[in-house]
Amino acid sequence: MKKQVNFMRIAIVRLSALGDIINSALILQFIKDAYPEAKIEWICEEGFAPIIMNHPLLQEVHTVSIKRAKKTKSLGLLLKTISKLRSLGKFDIIIDLQGLLKSAIVSRLIGKNVYGFDKDSIREGLASKLYSSHAHIAYEENSIWRTIVLVSQALNIDITKEMLAHKKPSLFYTKDDNISKSIFSSTQKNIGFVVGASWPSKTYPREHFVSLAKTLDANIILIWGSANEKEDALFIEANTKNTQLASKLSLVQLTALIDNLDLLIGNDTGPTHIAWAMNKNSITLFGPTPASKMMWQGPKHIAIESDSQVNPLKLNRSDMSIKNISFESIAIKAKELLS
Repeated sequence: MKKQVNFMRIAIVRLSALGDIINSALILQFIKDAYPEAKIEWICEEGFAPIIMNHPLLQEVHTVSIKRAKKTKSLGLLLKTISKLRSLGKFDIIIDLQGLLKSAIVSRLIGKNVYGFDKDSIREGLASKLYSSHAHIAYEENSIWRTIVLVSQALNIDITKEMLAHKKPSLFYTKDDNISKSIFSSTQKNIGFVVGASWPSKTYPREHFVSLAKTLDANIILIWGSANEKEDALFIEANTKNTQLASKLSLVQLTALIDNLDLLIGNDTGPTHIAWAMNKNSITLFGPTPASKMMWQGPKHIAIESDSQVNPLKLNRSDMSIKNISFESIAIKAKELLS
């Protein structure tokens, strides 16, 4: 450890998206180890706040309504958000993990001592002009490691890959968020399928999920969020004998559900990344997005990629290659993780 400055109040800016907030939450344990007396506060979009609201290492979670203000074209809501950010008080350091112009503006509204990526490390290079200090790491590098490097340099602490390999769970829930035990089997392994994703091209075909379910001797719980995802889950349930739909869950309830699974299998999407954050066995399926950038693999966390040659700097939303991943290859890895 090489810390010199004693940061007492630290702001973490990661506004969105769900998966990125989930993957970034692990830094809190390393910051708190280095600065046990520090007050750490997180700034994010209101819709994603519940996923980290229960984190014991966070002093407070501050929400912004930028997305809602944009959707409703509400200048009043935007001005209210700006006023809220300006009233948060003095921070010793503000770290912008997101590297977008909007997150950089949010950071500067909070204070002047802002640490972020340099112009060659982010898509929106203009954002770097709003930072007082910079870190350089190539944009195509693993997103979790980019976060680690940025925080390490900002706070002058060592966070090694060995520490990352032995991280503690980084999401939390209360007993009130626990899921009814009736959905789980006491005699079979419990596996979750995350059937949806933000892009159609990131979504493994429901017919393939049916074939996969039929090869697994397990109680399979189908996790869904939107109406379209529920429709896919119902199709899978109707064509298999060992699957059942989860109910509509909050983000915190979803965390509780995943924490009680033996294995989670899903697309490259926020709910699937919860398993990584909770140190639960997981298999993540990749088509148009690069596993090397989007997840941190290890003995319990496996990526299965399509044969597509993905350019991290220019993703192709029309790349439907995820359908070429064989259900047999997933089943083999699932059985290995469960053995």
